Amino acid sequence: MRPQLDDLDAAPGSTTSLLRTIVATSLRRLGGWIAVADLITLMRAIDVPDPRTRNALSRLKAKGLLIPDARGKVTGYRLSADAVPMIERGEQRLYRPRFMTHDGRWCLISYSVPEEQRDLRHQLRRRLSWIGCGSVSPALWICPGFLVDEVEEILADLGLNARATVFLADEIRGDKPAPVAVALWWDLDAIRALHDDFLAVHADDVQAAVKDPTPQRAFAVAIRGLDSWRPIPYVDPGLPDSLLPDDWPARRSLPLFEELRDRLLPHAHAYVEQVTSSGAA
Repeated sequence: MRPQLDDLDAAPGSTTSLLRTIVATSLRRLGGWIAVADLITLMRAIDVPDPRTRNALSRLKAKGLLIPDARGKVTGYRLSADAVPMIERGEQRLYRPRFMTHDGRWCLISYSVPEEQRDLRHQLRRRLSWIGCGSVSPALWICPGFLVDEVEEILADLGLNARATVFLADEIRGDKPAPVAVALWWDLDAIRALHDDFLAVHADDVQAAVKDPTPQRAFAVAIRGLDSWRPIPYVDPGLPDSLLPDDWPARRSLPLFEELRDRLLPHAHAYVEQVTSSGAA
């Protein structure tokens, strides 16, 4: 099993999470390297004090996301090779969300892991929940069919192919209507809370920044918004509208995120280029 760089191992809004968001959105565009002084400047733009930034840098270094790499007399960091595929997967989730149609297929995962391997069983359940799977029963999980490749990758990575069976199904049948069933299999209240919080915290800032998108302001609003949104495409499986409550908040939060992505992020990138090209500290 290869080491796992977790997309969600820092709480959104924390200094470490905000720094990870800047790294994920900026470093590959900069060729994979950035000066420490420029990272500190970018974190100042979102009101993070320098000592907290340096502590967060140490955490990302310890986790293997960043590798110290001096260029002449300039101290800096480069992305680790293992971080690149994680960031690419994260961008797929973040910027190109997928949604299940009413007639889409379901993926079901049945497994049997003995008690003496309960730590492995815990890892499997944890990683299935990370990608948006719901729990029908302790050993039977479900998700939209478009996640089947990610499910199979998790099983292979954990060495559980021989202990699991993956099914693709066209419909849900049972004594409960499908909307009632999915409300039992997924924690819809927790998912709703993430969407509600994103709207409550970021709606006004995004709309104001769109009207006046100066690079530094757009950067600050975009980074904090992206960081807050980051867990949502993982825990929210993108269920069909027909299975969700009429007041489901994603119908309002997704357009807000798309506005951030399409109208603020280009200005945020411009600010990063401005900082890194000037060598501001």
